[in-house]
Amino acid sequence: MNNPTPNAQSVFEWAQKIRENIGKVIVGKQEVIDLLLAAMLSNGHVLINDYPGSGKTMLAKSLAKSLGMQFQRIQGTPDLLPTDVTGVSYYDQKQNNFIFRNGPIFTQLLLFDEINRATPRTQSALLEAMAEMQVTVDRDTMRLPEPFMAIATQNPVEMEGTFPLPEAQLDRFIISAQMGYPEEEEELFMTRRFKTEEPLETIEAVSFSDDIMRMQQKIRTAIWAPDVERYLVAIIRGTRNHPLIELGASPRATLALYRMCEAWAFMNGRIFVEPDDVKKMAAPVLAHRLIMKSSIRRRTSGAKDVITEIIASVIAPVEFTKGR
Repeated sequence: MNNPTPNAQSVFEWAQKIRENIGKVIVGKQEVIDLLLAAMLSNGHVLINDYPGSGKTMLAKSLAKSLGMQFQRIQGTPDLLPTDVTGVSYYDQKQNNFIFRNGPIFTQLLLFDEINRATPRTQSALLEAMAEMQVTVDRDTMRLPEPFMAIATQNPVEMEGTFPLPEAQLDRFIISAQMGYPEEEEELFMTRRFKTEEPLETIEAVSFSDDIMRMQQKIRTAIWAPDVERYLVAIIRGTRNHPLIELGASPRATLALYRMCEAWAFMNGRIFVEPDDVKKMAAPVLAHRLIMKSSIRRRTSGAKDVITEIIASVIAPVEFTKGR
């Protein structure tokens, strides 16, 4: 969109600036970048399922540098302890007192690489942080820096020695995304770009924490026509009644889809949410939350296929009030 509405212009320009900056490092992958920006605007967290070497870590680092955010990375392993994530209290003999040493979770953008290689006990160390922006250690509750975003990755091929994330944890990720392989021309361009330099080392922040939080507040002013709201809820309820779905989308998923639609509308220069925003955000927000029945559980695209079917079965509003 070349002519954003005045109330959405600041978010539109902010998103464009971040896209261009990340684009200096990540070749292509515009849709994934946009999904991460929408998740950031929605105060959400992201799960990326993809193969090793597809650029997941590079994308997370590029996002953190572009947004001027503190960045920490955790490598998931079976021997990783919850205190390796949250931090630990230790006794200081000089001060004759216990002192808390922050874990890597006390940052603004946390990358948890191969989260499914960590044990369930360690995985659960993220639950409170993702839901409530705080960490409790030894009965002391500490707030995390704002803004805070967690990006977790999983390798969909190597499942030996892994611990699948439980539904309660999956439900806390606002979206699930995939990087995928680059197109032929993109891969050619990538080899040339990285031949003589490391673009990640040269990019600088083009936004800061105050900007992000201001944009997060801005999208809350999005305008919803009642028919579009009902359309969103109808899709959610469709996941609960579909014969191939064992467990449908939760109320948390409803709120996540609502917020992502608002962010997507603003990023595209509109203050009003359209039915197409709901269609676009449905699969990234809902697919990883659904529990499919055993007949199609092993099909990786099963949930997305069913969501597409549900969207096709729900009549989208044609006429609705657009606010400006």
